[in-house]
Amino acid sequence: MRFFRGRVWRKLLGLMGLAGLLTCLAGAWWLHAPIEIRPAAGAQVLDLEIEFGDSPRAVAQAVRSTGAQVDPALLFAWFRVSGQARQIKAGNYEIAPGTSPRTLLRMLVRGEEALKTVTLPEGLNFAQVRAALAKAEMLRPDSRELTPEQIMDRLGMPGLHPEGRFFPDTYSYGKGSSDLEVLRRAARAMDKRLAQAWSQREPGLPIESPEQALILASIVEKETGKASDRPLIAGVFVNRLRIGMRLQTDPTVIYGLGERFDGDLRKRDLLADTPYNTYTRSGLPPTPIAMPGKAALLAAVQPARTPALYFVARGDGSSQFSATLQEHNRAVDRYIRGR
Repeated sequence: MRFFRGRVWRKLLGLMGLAGLLTCLAGAWWLHAPIEIRPAAGAQVLDLEIEFGDSPRAVAQAVRSTGAQVDPALLFAWFRVSGQARQIKAGNYEIAPGTSPRTLLRMLVRGEEALKTVTLPEGLNFAQVRAALAKAEMLRPDSRELTPEQIMDRLGMPGLHPEGRFFPDTYSYGKGSSDLEVLRRAARAMDKRLAQAWSQREPGLPIESPEQALILASIVEKETGKASDRPLIAGVFVNRLRIGMRLQTDPTVIYGLGERFDGDLRKRDLLADTPYNTYTRSGLPPTPIAMPGKAALLAAVQPARTPALYFVARGDGSSQFSATLQEHNRAVDRYIRGR
């Protein structure tokens, strides 16, 4: 009888071991198997938002609520068993096809948020920057109802004119991020780039501060059709500043016209005095007129040494530089009037 009982117990233990093994195998398969997802019409992924303070159980339920075909109780159990349940980070995530419970948890623990990007090209003015941010995908428009002055206050730069204060670049952000945070990063980037350029300035320049360098760089940016011309264009403006000659640059006039500019710059516009009309006023305008890039910043503080005081567009993106008014007039006849 004892022998029979022993055989029964051994069989039971064997079955229990086999059941445990099968359970482990099933668990391993579940952890690595892709979660079935059912995105909304037109979407390719599921959007998962985890707020700060959400419990692991709430996270598991949120995954299910997005359209992931997974048992939230089982998912929560996996979070607990892994020992990483409390390491899940708040943020906005994408659950793509092929995501398994194991890769999902790794993504949530590492904080691998779904990122979008917005590009702010060189030469944009502040109004155009705001328009680009307004069109950016899934970027929260916190600045939409704010004035430029209020925006600068929110960014910790009260009283500073916003024009040219943001560095042109491509910025990544998490879904639902604030446009003010993108602006804050762009402002810090410009501060850094401007400081670097100013530290590399040539001695004896007729610009007295980083702010003036930024203003000059913004003009160089708007006047440049060919990248290699930037130092020469900066050289022309530096030469003019040295001798007290007016800059006479169209982009500043256009900026001063604002919304009145209809795409056609007329003689009367060149004669109409505004703080930005460099045909009627000497020196630099009061603020930058656009966002200069790194090359324009460097050109403003390291201008080419040139005798040129004039330049005119050739029509192919490049410019013709002249040292005298007579040479310049001949260049205008050739490239503008077609004589």
